[in-house]
Amino acid sequence: MCFEFDAIPPDLPPEVPRAAGGAAAEVLELTSADGTRFSAAFAGSADPHGPAIVIYPDVRGLYPFYIQLAERFAEAGHHAVAVDYFGRTAGLGPRDEDFEYVDHVKQTRSAQIQADTRAALDAVAERTGERRAVSVGFCFGGGESFLATTNQELQLAGAVGFYAGLDRSKWELEGPLDRAADMHGPLLGLFGGADQAITQDQIDDFSGRLDAAGVEHDFHVYPDAPHSFFDRKQEEYAEVSEDAWRRVLAFLDQVD
Repeated sequence: MCFEFDAIPPDLPPEVPRAAGGAAAEVLELTSADGTRFSAAFAGSADPHGPAIVIYPDVRGLYPFYIQLAERFAEAGHHAVAVDYFGRTAGLGPRDEDFEYVDHVKQTRSAQIQADTRAALDAVAERTGERRAVSVGFCFGGGESFLATTNQELQLAGAVGFYAGLDRSKWELEGPLDRAADMHGPLLGLFGGADQAITQDQIDDFSGRLDAAGVEHDFHVYPDAPHSFFDRKQEEYAEVSEDAWRRVLAFLDQVD
């Protein structure tokens, strides 16, 4: 897994203006193109000034961390929606601490997740009028964030991956390394140098494949940070998390 169930998103950097009134997330039931009902959490910004965000969770799916993260993005001026992956195999969420995710992750397919994403972004557009969107994902979801840029129908303006799983052969699933040539930038990747699951060799391999395909990307590795460092409870990585927030928000300011 990625975060512990009681993990908390880091606070926004102190210099970032907060939208007046805050933002409380609403859990939605949406319908994908194949008729699947799935859960998502939407937080609308009171002061929007950038693209909407679609959040791809880690393997646990939609649980409190990502609902709260949608609220943080809304406070920073971005409408945000976090999607659950498991409507087809586990019904509606959100997911609790006892959710047995392993068998469900193996049954996911990126094409289906992208169809769910389309439905989620349509819901955001209906509520807000905003159709520009950037994906932000974590671990398994970081891989899905990059893979979503291969789908021209989504028309994503960019993608961010926190410690994105690049080689997903252990799940018997297609991963970013397999589809690098089909991606569209800009991409932002944030990795932990002490992450034993995602090696520097993998990151370099992925970057090389993107270079060969002419895909704009910027990868940053925090030397001593582990997997899932982006957690307020991990106080020793507070500066790393703050820097990651700044990089993400700067990235969002620059996308078309």
